[in-house]
Parts: sequence; structure tokens; C-alpha cells
Amino acid sequence: MVIAMEESVLPPAPAAMIEALRDIGYSLQAAVADIIDNSISAGARLVDIRYGWQGDQPWIAIIDNGDGMSPPELIEAMRLGSKNPRATRSRNDLGRFGLGLKTASFSQCRQLTVVTRQSGQQSAWQWDLDKVAARNEWVLLSFDTTQQAGLPGIEELQSQGTYVLWSKLDRLDLGGNSAQVQAVMNARIDATRQHISLVFHRFLCGEKGLKRVDIRVNYAPIAPFDPFNAKSLSGNVLPGERIFIGNEVVKVQAYTLPHHSMVSPDEYEKYAGEDGYLKNQGFYVYRNCRLIVHGTWFRMAKMAELTKLARVKVDIPNTLDHLWTLDVRKSRAIPPEILRRRLKQVVDQICNGSRRPYTHRGTVMANRQTKSVWMRRIDRDGINYQIDLEHPIISELRMDLANEERRRLDAILRLVGMAFPAPQFFNDFANEPNRIDQGGVNSGLLQELLTLILEGNTGLSRESFFDLVSCIEPFASNLEATRQIIPKLIQEN
Repeated sequence: MVIAMEESVLPPAPAAMIEALRDIGYSLQAAVADIIDNSISAGARLVDIRYGWQGDQPWIAIIDNGDGMSPPELIEAMRLGSKNPRATRSRNDLGRFGLGLKTASFSQCRQLTVVTRQSGQQSAWQWDLDKVAARNEWVLLSFDTTQQAGLPGIEELQSQGTYVLWSKLDRLDLGGNSAQVQAVMNARIDATRQHISLVFHRFLCGEKGLKRVDIRVNYAPIAPFDPFNAKSLSGNVLPGERIFIGNEVVKVQAYTLPHHSMVSPDEYEKYAGEDGYLKNQGFYVYRNCRLIVHGTWFRMAKMAELTKLARVKVDIPNTLDHLWTLDVRKSRAIPPEILRRRLKQVVDQICNGSRRPYTHRGTVMANRQTKSVWMRRIDRDGINYQIDLEHPIISELRMDLANEERRRLDAILRLVGMAFPAPQFFNDFANEPNRIDQGGVNSGLLQELLTLILEGNTGLSRESFFDLVSCIEPFASNLEATRQIIPKLIQEN
């Protein structure tokens, strides 16, 4: 016997639901980027971000010249959950849940107005959350032509395209000082500009296979920021790889950014980003060429100083959204298990490669058998640095001393070696490598040290003496100055 089950339809209470949707976790930058996704998906080639004030109230508008929408399409677009995330989308579609326009907007404002034009038709609708809360109903408001004419920035809407206005911006947190609110607003917009220059950099530069999209803020164009510095000749690009998941392809391309000694200080600082190289290393995952997540190894490796120059571009199609557990904000993604093993191998390869810029210079010195004052030792207890008692300058001094004085000198040098401030040096090198002076030996000191070595190597010609000291520090790092001093010390017939 089949027992019929009682059913009850329980639609969510609009007033409570709308407030919950506001707290999904969008930042202003992520919210604006979500609206731009819609513009690019609609074929826009120009997106204008406008902001200003009406009286004492700020507003933000995003205006594009895309395909626009018909009146019925606009009403459907204003619906929450207008598209099923499981439905098949165009391969160029940057959307996902059919929530972006609404949730991104509601996260920042209490009043969302959308005006669109297509094929000579214009329509406009508005969500006002205060009215939804007051009536506890999903009340969508229409806007007539007269009302539309008074909207800020509406004159920028072309014969075809869409205008999205945020007003009642209650989430901006501009502070309580009325004299400072505009400065704070400008800072918020500037942070948004930087975010867009990174997230959409492949569209902004018109990468091969993509039509270029110009994005402006109050008419000022946003320049693309390529996190891989791919145009630099000083970096390292590993061979690309294609990983197949069924009939879909995930593309992986690994980069090692240039060492600070290979580029100008300004270029090195630029590509560090606001959070620095240490936090910006790792995977950069792009969905349909739009950056989703970056600055993480997905727990496949540690964020280490020696791998801070490593960045891996991962291109995924929107047909694999379900495997990457993409969230509503399109700012979080987790690689599926089917990919993790191969990506881990790529991580190991790129991490090893990224260490080369830091070990390369030491390797070259070792190949030339350059004698450094410091000696690196590896034993069962770990790695330590000591002053090399066999360094020619130190050795010459030790040979001139009596046994007791030599013992005392050796003890002092061991103390100096043990007291090397490794943690402080590591921190300085990580944060401000360009400010570390590694070659600050003046000519007076060089001459004094050369005199010490010459005393134990009399009878040498200038060239022979130069060959002798050219592989000894600090002369190896100051060859030209050393070459100029030697004739003053050796008078040849």
C-alpha cells in the first residue's frame, strides 16, 4: 500500500531572504567584476565604470555597449536564480548561477536600477530593498522614460547596451568624517581599478583569441596587469601542458618571474603586487580567460621564500565548473582530485625551477672557485654558515700570529660566525632585497686588503697578482676597482 505524503510549499520570506543574500561575502572589487562579467558575456567592447554624488549620496554605475536585452529578457535577468547552474552555457559565458547581477549589487547597495536598449526598444526595472522589506514581497519596480532621464550617467548608454546603477550604497563604509568621505570613496574605487586590471588583464590587452575590451573609470582607461610579466626577457617560461578531462582540456603554463638583480627596481616592485611576491606566488586559475583565484598552491606546496617567483597559469573552461566547486562570487575554486596529482607534479617542477634565480649566482661563483669569506656547511644537525679560516686574507693573518694569538682569533671568528643574524637577514631579503648592500667595499679597504695578500706573494707581476686575487672576495665582486689599485702596489720595470 502506497501512503500519500503530505506536501507543503514554503517559499522563502522575501524580507529575510533578501538580507541574507546581501552577506554572501562580496567585496566592492568582486561585485564590480561580477557585473563586468555580464557585460563581456553580452559582447561588450567598452565598459564604463562611473561614480559620483547626488547631493550627499554616492552612486556607482556600470555601463556597457553589449547586446542589451529585450524587455522580457530584462525582467528575467532581474529574477533571482534566473539561470540553472547545471544548464549548458555558451563557452564564452562568464556567468554561472544566474545570481551575479543581483547578489553582487545587493551586497553593495539597497537600490539596483537596470536600463537596457536593444533593437530600438528601451526598458528599465528597479529592485528597492526597502520596499521589499516593508511589503515582504518580491516587488520589482518599473521605470518610465521620465524617471530614466534623471538617472546619473544615463547619457553614456549607447543605442545598444546595458546600464546598471547602484544607489543607497549602505555598505561602502566611507567613515564618519564628512570631509574625508570623497577621499575614501576614491581610494575604494582605486582598489577596484587595480583588481579589474588583474582579473580582466587578458581581455584588456586583447590576447590572441580574445576580442579586446576597454574598461574605463570616469573615462580614464584601465591598463592590464599581467602577473606573469610574460614580455620580460629575464624571466623563465616552462613548456605548456594540456591535461584532458574527458573531452575537455585544462591548460597549464608555468612561469618564473625575473630575479630582482635582472630587472629595474620599479619593475621588480610592480610585479610584486600589493601583497608582495611571497603571497602572490602559486596558481592563477582562469575560467574562460577571467581570473578566478590566485596566490595559492592549494596545499600542494608551502608559500616559501625560495618559490616566491613561481606562478602557474591554469586555464579551465566553464564546462568544468562542477568539478572545481566554483562559488557564487567566482572568487573561489578547488581543483578536482582527477587533476591534483598532475598539478602536484607541475608544482614540484616549477618550484625547483624558481629556486634557480637565488642559487644561480652562487653556482657561478663556485664554478670559478671564488673564495668567499663565508663557508656554508651541511651536516646532520642542519645547515650553518661559518667564517672560512682558509680564506687567503684570514689565512695570511693567522700565519703571522703566535699559537696563542691564533687560537684567540679563531675563537673570535667562530663567535662572529655563530652570531650571524640569519632571521633578520632573511626578513630583509624577503621584503626589501634591493636595499641590501652586498658590495659596499671602498677603494681604501680594497687597497689595504690587497697589501696584506701581496706581502705573502712578492715577486708577482701585475697580471699574475690580478689573476690570483680575482677569485677571492671581496676582489671578485670589485674587479675593476681592484685592477686600478694593483699598479699602485706593484711597480714594474
